[in-house]
Amino acid sequence: MYRPATAQRLAGRLSGPVLGPGDEGYAAEVAGFNRVLRHRPAMVLGARDATEVRKAVAFAAETGLPTAVQATGHGPSRVTEGTGLLVNTRRMTGVTVDPAARVARAEAGARWRQVVDAAAVHGLAPLNGSSPLVGVVGYTLGGGLALLSRAYGFAADHVTAVDIVTPDGLPRTATARRHPDLFWALRGGKGNFGVVTALEFGLVPVTRLYGGGLFFPGDAAAEVLHAWRSWTESVPEETASSLALLRMPDQRPIPPFPRGGLLVHVRVAHLGPGDEGERLVRPLRAVAPTLADTLGEMPYTRFADIHNDPAFPIAYDERSAMLRELGPDAVDDLLRLAGPGSGCTDAVVELRHMGGALGRPAAVPGAVDHRDARYCLTTLGPPGGRPEHVVDGMAHRGTGRAHLNFLAGPGTARLAHRGYAPADYARLREIKARYDPENLFRFNHNISPRVRASERPAQNPRPHENADSAHLTNPGRDDSR
Repeated sequence: MYRPATAQRLAGRLSGPVLGPGDEGYAAEVAGFNRVLRHRPAMVLGARDATEVRKAVAFAAETGLPTAVQATGHGPSRVTEGTGLLVNTRRMTGVTVDPAARVARAEAGARWRQVVDAAAVHGLAPLNGSSPLVGVVGYTLGGGLALLSRAYGFAADHVTAVDIVTPDGLPRTATARRHPDLFWALRGGKGNFGVVTALEFGLVPVTRLYGGGLFFPGDAAAEVLHAWRSWTESVPEETASSLALLRMPDQRPIPPFPRGGLLVHVRVAHLGPGDEGERLVRPLRAVAPTLADTLGEMPYTRFADIHNDPAFPIAYDERSAMLRELGPDAVDDLLRLAGPGSGCTDAVVELRHMGGALGRPAAVPGAVDHRDARYCLTTLGPPGGRPEHVVDGMAHRGTGRAHLNFLAGPGTARLAHRGYAPADYARLREIKARYDPENLFRFNHNISPRVRASERPAQNPRPHENADSAHLTNPGRDDSR
């Protein structure tokens, strides 16, 4: 229930807008990129800086008010329904680069386009994903599978400091030496431990690459998929690639190409000179006639041209599974599930090549898993479709894990445990119990705090297990991918 008096008390401490249902601007403030789910909080704050975040979380701690966070909203898993406080960080867009140290600092609402452009001036690049619109913080806290990851590892492996307001309302800076347990948990644990207001992370000396894509007709899916699988077994770590089966609806605002029908899109990012890249992709070009070929040398600032991710809000269910192998039989399994004539309704079924630096431990350990995965399988489908169909069909080829940055939609909040090895998940629950014992940050890929049997009340559940009974309860973190 929305209580104007509570909102007025919070608004009195802040300069950013504090809005309730029915207020002008409320709908725009709560809207995220992925419209499959949408927050409907009792109050939403448009935070302008870290001080406002601290004041808001302190207020929530004083009043027992659970707090959700949204930056870009690419990966919603569970949302508020008429309760709680949502902190929108999209106004916090500061980005700075220290070229001598090869380190960038990004505030909570910064997107990858800003960081890429700021780093490029100094001949550097971050470990960003395929879309320039994704938020830096949410993506990195989930691990961060980057275009450059086969050469440099997960984005979270390069984080050097995290500024966070923990659920008690206290600002902290977590590093390998300060709050090391929290630092370990944040790098992979997503938004379970408070509101991250800024990240510092290392950059790499990349200015150009050989990249782009090859588009093939759907009836060549079997030939292309088998050829790509074989090709990935011999490419160097400097070569990253993925293959997507695309079924784009024949409607605007999707461009006429690749709208309608089944297409096969092979994406390549090679950290080497153009002639070397040309030699590497020659076997792929020879598989079948292409509908389009965009491969070539490019400045790193054009990285978005490789995947061509949507640039407009859209509603989609997203699922993922980490695969331990992809032999010829596994390719045939995937073709039966998602190839021509399969009846698959997913708009995108993608395989990303893992290995290389992704298979090696981080210099400073964190909670990111998947070092043993050879490929990452992801699917994006329309709401109300069969989001589990392909990943469940490939489960016998998997490690039993999912990449949480590629899980979005109803029902995905309960899948958080699939992102971690059992021992790491147990440790995350212990750290969660230390920093957020009441599970105030729970509307996310939730890691519930570990409660020992001796500490559990004999009657009545803990507040976080019967959250709807509170007067303003139940929002949670909605980290962008």
